[in-house]
Amino acid sequence: MVKSVFSIKDLENLSGIKAHTLRIWEKRYDLLQPQRTDTNIRYYNLVSLQKLLNIKYLNQNGYKISKIAKLSQVELAEKINEVSRNDLPHSLALADFKMAMINFDANHFHETHKRLSENLDFSQIFMDVFIPFLNELGLLWQTDSVRPSHEHFITGLIKQIILSNIQEIHAQQKLTTHKGVFVLYLPENEIHDIGITYLYYELLKNNYKTIYLGQSLPLESLKDFDDIYDEITFVSYFTVKPDPEELDNYLLQFDSQINPNQKHKLWLLGRQTNYITGKLPVQVQKFDSIQSLVDKI
Repeated sequence: MVKSVFSIKDLENLSGIKAHTLRIWEKRYDLLQPQRTDTNIRYYNLVSLQKLLNIKYLNQNGYKISKIAKLSQVELAEKINEVSRNDLPHSLALADFKMAMINFDANHFHETHKRLSENLDFSQIFMDVFIPFLNELGLLWQTDSVRPSHEHFITGLIKQIILSNIQEIHAQQKLTTHKGVFVLYLPENEIHDIGITYLYYELLKNNYKTIYLGQSLPLESLKDFDDIYDEITFVSYFTVKPDPEELDNYLLQFDSQINPNQKHKLWLLGRQTNYITGKLPVQVQKFDSIQSLVDKI
């Protein structure tokens, strides 16, 4: 079922505008018209959420709330279109992706992506729009402003876009020589693969031989490549796994079982890497962002 009722805390989380500020705008400018439960608690509908996201967009582009409050719904839409023509459409796209997610609206998602593609290449879209959106999505999920179904829906659509761009490279590129070998994988019980899927795209684009192994791979499976390639850079993304108490031992096992001759590398991303307490093995490097890793290749 589409989420159609929002608390003021939901609006705060989805828009980034403090509940206190929203109440002031309601009282002073009548910007939103909340309904109330039998116990007098405010709640808002999808129209209110869309209007608030549009208001935020105009406010971020220099329009005063007092001026925005005087606009009709038609005038508000016209002003949004006018401003977006002269603005890098990142913040408007973020708002549109949120509405597509809340409504489970794939058409809205693809229309927004198509509009972005008119001005930005795919790397720019991913770095400047999708990554901020995914970071914000994680916070929204933690605050229960969106449901797991919303997260699965929107991340599935983003992954489809990445795979489409990967397919384009495969269709156009014949790799006869390469600069190095990369193997992308996620550790056991890790399923969050958007990060390494995007890195697959970047590595292919930069003419590296890239082997994508996907989700939940046992560490010992990495031994399969040792007799095939002399030097490999393994890349993994630790979002929720391994558990913090297992991380140091995981790296020691990589060093002793997979890389005893110190000829391979392991590059790591993801929030779980913040829990590494021991000294990193010589051939292991962690990155604080996808961009920092891309800059390295």
